[in-house]
Amino acid sequence: MGCCQYFAPTEGGADAFTVDMPRVTFGRGTLSEVGERALGWGIRRAALLTDPYLADSEHFARARSSLEAAGIDAAVFSEVHIEPTDESVLAAAEFLIDGRFDGVISVGGGSVMDTAKGALVYAQYPASFETYFGPPAGAGKPVPGSLLPHIACPTTSGTGSEVTGLSVIRFAALSVKFVLASRHLLPDEAIIDPACVDTLPPTVVASTGFDLLSHAIECYTARAYTRWAKVPQANARPMIQGANPWSDLHAAEALRIVGNYLERGVADATDHEARDCLSWAATLAGMAFGNSGTHLPHALSYAVSQMSRDFRPQDYPGSGPFVPHGLSVIVNSPSVFRYTAQAAPERHLEAARYLGEDIRDAAPEDAGELVASKIVSLMRATGVPNGLSGVGLTKDDAAAMADSAIRQRRAIGNAPREAGLDEIRGIFEQAVSYW
Repeated sequence: MGCCQYFAPTEGGADAFTVDMPRVTFGRGTLSEVGERALGWGIRRAALLTDPYLADSEHFARARSSLEAAGIDAAVFSEVHIEPTDESVLAAAEFLIDGRFDGVISVGGGSVMDTAKGALVYAQYPASFETYFGPPAGAGKPVPGSLLPHIACPTTSGTGSEVTGLSVIRFAALSVKFVLASRHLLPDEAIIDPACVDTLPPTVVASTGFDLLSHAIECYTARAYTRWAKVPQANARPMIQGANPWSDLHAAEALRIVGNYLERGVADATDHEARDCLSWAATLAGMAFGNSGTHLPHALSYAVSQMSRDFRPQDYPGSGPFVPHGLSVIVNSPSVFRYTAQAAPERHLEAARYLGEDIRDAAPEDAGELVASKIVSLMRATGVPNGLSGVGLTKDDAAAMADSAIRQRRAIGNAPREAGLDEIRGIFEQAVSYW
């Protein structure tokens, strides 16, 4: 099924795709290499970024000790905001400016790595915050040039931010998230030490695991790069360029791993095989979506995070309403794929197969339900919320959520099937509950 036909040329469409990647190191114990890696980039004074909950962790201590052993002077910024905002990113940028650093090490989840990326931009190229964001949030100006060396060290198994040139930041005034995207944001190195996820509680493994699942399946089912308009300037080709053969390879393997290991990884923190594989799958999915972009599940997730009023999951520190990113994505995903499968049934069937579904007797019209039912079965098995109702939202919220989500233009446009305000409202209405 699929590949050559899906990427068939179209009139006026793109006829090439570009792959961008940092150097990647994967393996247990590799956090001890941070100091040596930093020296290789000429870093002698490093900004070490993390969040308040990781600052006292064994993982952060290992990274800091490695830098000290290498003779690198490291100053710590631990005020990263979970789900970073423009204000928290600018605070980190001020830290970088004041510290006169020659490199950055980020140790944490997606919020830490995304904060580091954004802070590097605004420390080196100061501007009003909206400058480098695309419409409707900003002026769409490109990041002017290269940034200080950045070594990204993820401590969760979902975000994939260690291998992408994307940073998701919430605009406080607009109360919605937008994506800062540039090849200059790519970390120079990614060090993935799966021992970091041994200490994660089940809810966190489930949430981050569903984030990586959705990254992978959104990439695989995205609008083909050949169906985006050709960009005449090579350096202007966007990172959100649609499905492509490179992203397919990594998305498919990430889905296979999720199908085999997600339930095991959530159920047993001592199952190192499962948690190691999920760490690798998160990076694979990052390699995929960093070069293709996500689509509707992520576009719609930001409205879920924004509008949930009283939900807070167990195992997450802090207080007040909070929907972890992976949960905000997955609660609408089954409804999304029931909708998008009509436009690309073969791709959806293949995605279901990679997740472990038997598709031998399936017809194209079965594609959406097969994908959706497989995701729902994983949701139930890992104890995540039952759709929007599980995070405190109802059908009555669908219209306001659609009004918020419609601002995510590029991601919505990356879906294989067009979706306007009415269609998005309908997707939310069908995502209230699944069982």
